[in-house]
Amino acid sequence: MAIVRRTGGGEATPSLRGEFEPFRAFQDLLGWDPFRGGAWDPFRQMQPYTTDRGFIPKFEVKESKDSYIFKADLPGVRDSDLEISLSGNVLTVSGKREAEERDEGDTYYAYERSFGTFSRSFTLPEAADGEHVTAEMKHGVLTLVLPKKPEMQPKRITVRAGGEKEKMKA
Repeated sequence: MAIVRRTGGGEATPSLRGEFEPFRAFQDLLGWDPFRGGAWDPFRQMQPYTTDRGFIPKFEVKESKDSYIFKADLPGVRDSDLEISLSGNVLTVSGKREAEERDEGDTYYAYERSFGTFSRSFTLPEAADGEHVTAEMKHGVLTLVLPKKPEMQPKRITVRAGGEKEKMKA
């Protein structure tokens, strides 16, 4: 099988089975996900995509018993090109992935990698402790851990069996 050179900007969105998925293609085209946000999503996402549709890292956000954990795939992003800030209850992760230098004499059969600047913002729940955030970049994966405030964590309340004795006396 020969390498096929494609020209133009159109690219189909691949699936696990190698089929074209219209919903996924529409989502990628518009940068819109109807299942993101809503009442069941504790993290309202703000400015989820860049305006130039360049490099858009995907995030995984989960809640554990004692913290909120954010993970982002950021291959090729240097630590120095990454900025993480917390303003009030809004966590913002911004950065850039620089394009590699291309030699005009080279022939590209595929150029699907994206580059550019990005900014993702998340509104945090009030239980997040912004004073003790940790960030780690390992193997191109950024991990942010925001612990929950101790006073906001669930507390177990024990039930006394004193009510039964009072009923017997009456």
